[in-house]
Amino acid sequence: MLAYITGTVDQELLLRNEHRATENRILKVQIKTRLLLSDSEKVTLAEIGRRLGRKALGK
Repeated sequence: MLAYITGTVDQELLLRNEHRATENRILKVQIKTRLLLSDSEKVTLAEIGRRLGRKALGK
């Protein structure tokens, strides 16, 4: 039972990630200029990236 629930949650997370990645690709094509991030936005992204690791970010 736990394996089923875990698998369902994992599948939902994968779908959410795929949706966000696709959305980001679409938006990146539409935005013609470089986005300027605030220092706090840069720190937030860096903290998340550090937790993910270089290998995961490369994907």
